[in-house]
Amino acid sequence: MRLLFTSFKLAVLPLLAGLLFVTAGATAAQQGPAPDFALKSRSGENTRLSEHRGEVVMINFWASWCAPCRQEMPLLEELYKQYQPLGFTILGVNVEQDNHKALAMLDDIPVSFPVLFDTQSTVSKLYNVVAMPTSIIIDRDGKVRYLHHGYKPGYEEKYQQQVRELLRE
Repeated sequence: MRLLFTSFKLAVLPLLAGLLFVTAGATAAQQGPAPDFALKSRSGENTRLSEHRGEVVMINFWASWCAPCRQEMPLLEELYKQYQPLGFTILGVNVEQDNHKALAMLDDIPVSFPVLFDTQSTVSKLYNVVAMPTSIIIDRDGKVRYLHHGYKPGYEEKYQQQVRELLRE
């Protein structure tokens, strides 16, 4: 029995060490500089993240087929309207290859914050987006400070708290 337990420990410990390394790497990356990017906006112009240096920025990755994205979108619009005059912006990044469904969704759920189209998934990959929606909050210095995967009612309160904190810095 002891031999079996020792063999188990020898097999599992390297896996746990690897998992801890990956988790630590992800945490460190979350606190680092936000990778710059440029994407075409709904207006047809390119928008670059670095153009918003000096502002608190939320990048919200979303898709028209994502029910939580649809639920969250009006709440993000309220957050944007409330804090935009204080130096906050949202960049809504649609992740679909064809933006026609995204545009139809925006007809149903209009927003005034900039909407960008990541039709080649280059920015989604750059930010390791693995869930819809994903929201990343970046401070005025261009550093990633908060990362949120998915959406459930009540998350908007956490967003508001984090945005306020970064605006006060």
